[in-house]
Amino acid sequence: MKMTTTCKATVAAAALVAGAAHAQDVEVLHWWTAGGEAAALNVLKDDLAGQDIGWQDMPVAGGGGTQAMTVLRARVTSGNAPTAVQMLGFDILDWAQEGALANLNPIAEEQNWGEVIPEALQRFSTYEDQWVAAPVNVHSTNWVWADASIMEELGLEQPQTWEDFVAALEAAQEAGYVALAHGGQAWQDATLFDAVLMATGGPEFYQKTMIDLDMEALGSDTMKQVFDRMATLRGFVDDNFSGRDWNLASAMVINDEAAFQMMGDWAKGEFLNAGQTPGEDFLCFRFPGSQDQVLFNSDQFAMFSQGDGVSDEQAALAKAILSPEFQIAFNKVKGSVPARTDLDASELDACGQQGYEEYKAAAESGNLFGSMAHGHANPAAVKNAMYDVITAHFNGEYDSETAVQELQTAVEINAM
Repeated sequence: MKMTTTCKATVAAAALVAGAAHAQDVEVLHWWTAGGEAAALNVLKDDLAGQDIGWQDMPVAGGGGTQAMTVLRARVTSGNAPTAVQMLGFDILDWAQEGALANLNPIAEEQNWGEVIPEALQRFSTYEDQWVAAPVNVHSTNWVWADASIMEELGLEQPQTWEDFVAALEAAQEAGYVALAHGGQAWQDATLFDAVLMATGGPEFYQKTMIDLDMEALGSDTMKQVFDRMATLRGFVDDNFSGRDWNLASAMVINDEAAFQMMGDWAKGEFLNAGQTPGEDFLCFRFPGSQDQVLFNSDQFAMFSQGDGVSDEQAALAKAILSPEFQIAFNKVKGSVPARTDLDASELDACGQQGYEEYKAAAESGNLFGSMAHGHANPAAVKNAMYDVITAHFNGEYDSETAVQELQTAVEINAM
């Protein structure tokens, strides 16, 4: 559905008001309020300051961006849209469909974005052949974080298969450790589900179920096996997991209380902040069975239309975001990897370098997939419906066969 005439007029009016009041500023709405993230944003601010462009900061706390999107909708409705907004996945496409986002094609062509940004990311950066957002980074979600000292104590090698991983979990549990550190929140349950599904069914099955929403594949025996494996993982989680934040689960591994955590690469920041060294104090590796695949979510900045084309300030911001210097500087702090595939990543830590090489390889081989758990596989209504089923099953409300049926029903109702 295209943007209504009234809504277009509202956005245009907001652009005129903002342009008149702050001709050389960009107002940036984002949810990067943590110290390291805020420090990384200073790279952008300094770049723009060097071009005599001011930065009006509009931070909205909340790691997933839900609160920021609520604030954004209110701003647009009131006729006062920001000039640039941090967005994820389908939120970008929703605003593009409404006609609210500026066409960045002239900048993208000048800077050759199409050659250095993988097509899987371009799915969310472009709409109807127009670039509408500049990708900042790539987080990947199918990681395992392991306590190196516990693995050494128990004589464990890095697991390569599902069976290896279960054996390692069993060994840790028998030794008195929490085998799998986990937080009982819907998005965390879904993060496990993402990796288990990819490892169990492979990339073609992931495409059919999570992206294409193929009903036959959703109801298959392979899907039942995915839920069976989720039930197995549930048996290795401690009794106090319900409601636990992800960073507290990371702390369990850091403090030698738990052997493993399955979490996106933002968890690495917790280990680094605790003074731990990759490869020595903790290990990072892809969930066994998904070593060739990268499940991702990507932070991007969309520019709201300012009337006739992209303003000079917006163009400068877009160029700065995709500059090699910012891509490296920001992702060193954030724990993610650069969105561009043509950079020297030697400044990243060992896990970052590994993640960057795996990201590039996955993009090249067609193994780069948007994460369902993090809003890059299907629209929010479908994602949230999947969350409900996955969490209900993980908490023992459904057996695996019932969960398969409930998943089919949830998708059928919400994928309208």
